[in-house]
Amino acid sequence: MQVTVSASHISGSIFAPASKSSMQRACAAALVKKGESIVQNPGISNDDKAALGVIQALGATVEYLEDGSIKINSENFLKGSAENAPSAVNCGESGLGIRMFAPIVALSENTITINGEGSLLSRPMDFFDEVLPQLGVEISSNNGKLPLKVRGPLQPKNITIDGSLSSQFLTGLLMAYAASGASGVSIKVIDLKSKPYVDLTLKVMKDFGLNVPENKNYEEFYFTNQPINQPTDQLITYTVEGDWSGGAFLLVAGAIAGDIVVKGLDINSTQADKAVLKALKDCGCKLDIDESAISIGPGSLVAFDFDATDCPDLFPPLVALASYCEGTTVIKGVQRLTHKESNRALTLQDEFGKMGIDIQLNGDEMYIHGGDGVKGAHVHSRHDHRIAMACAVAALKAEGDVVIDAADAVNKSYPNFYEHLEQLGVIVN
Repeated sequence: MQVTVSASHISGSIFAPASKSSMQRACAAALVKKGESIVQNPGISNDDKAALGVIQALGATVEYLEDGSIKINSENFLKGSAENAPSAVNCGESGLGIRMFAPIVALSENTITINGEGSLLSRPMDFFDEVLPQLGVEISSNNGKLPLKVRGPLQPKNITIDGSLSSQFLTGLLMAYAASGASGVSIKVIDLKSKPYVDLTLKVMKDFGLNVPENKNYEEFYFTNQPINQPTDQLITYTVEGDWSGGAFLLVAGAIAGDIVVKGLDINSTQADKAVLKALKDCGCKLDIDESAISIGPGSLVAFDFDATDCPDLFPPLVALASYCEGTTVIKGVQRLTHKESNRALTLQDEFGKMGIDIQLNGDEMYIHGGDGVKGAHVHSRHDHRIAMACAVAALKAEGDVVIDAADAVNKSYPNFYEHLEQLGVIVN
């Protein structure tokens, strides 16, 4: 799919999309809860659909209700004979999905193959080869990559894991430990990254009545002999948060191209990408924040410094913002970009280079030289949803049209992204 975005003045109000970080965790928590749950404001992205597919393969039923919410019944999770057990699950192209669901799948005593698609097939999965056998799980992989074949049941034990690559591995283990009734055991973590996402995991676990471990300064997660939260048979109702990751692109669009109001973002959220507000405050755009909405518009934009180590998904929208900021913007956390849908550091450098933006990489820092204008160009998303959105937002005040190849990559996280831009007045063809 090819999309052309023309320079546009935007205005109006828009609701941010549902958070796939929140939605996928809700699916996992609803599964291991072993009961009925109502999920309001469910996400519609490809990653969200993949999560629903996984929990259905593992025995849950999903019913779509008239008000747009979904009812999940997981009473049959881990029940039934080996003949009725799934032989495989597919996590689509979701990095969170594979890392979160693999330990949950390993709760089964049956052999189950875990598959994925697209860029997920090239992402490293060595973590599971190293950790799951320590928990009594038989596992084989394709030289540290998908597909994985696992057989449990996973047995919670005291372990130490490396948290430097992603916090998503820890999320899966926390869910699996809670589901298996872990008691008096802990997971110790070395060099944990993306701590706010762990906060989100713990909050979702609490909201679903799961056994929440004691968080000891993000270095140890201890499951007490007396669970902090007792599992409940009561119907759980959970509302998926608005997505700060997708909302960041809308906010940056406002900072670049016109006064808009973005609704549906919880300013008290634990989502890591809420940190985009700091960059917006520092760059000099017009910004007014309250509980129900964020009003934003262009100002005299200046370069800013930002540490994205704990929120690497902000690199693409912030590069688009920095392109219009006078001076050199410095963003730290480049090493977190290697194993995304593309190597995002190099992809941003290449694709924004086509639009006349000079980006330099030095160790863990990215330098974006902005303020000299953005040129129209023909770019490629590299099948990375956030690259497609970044290029589209950068096009809003470009000197010429920006043509984006593989623009449908946005379906992974924000399927109605281009429709939302059009609602704000963007010319999209």
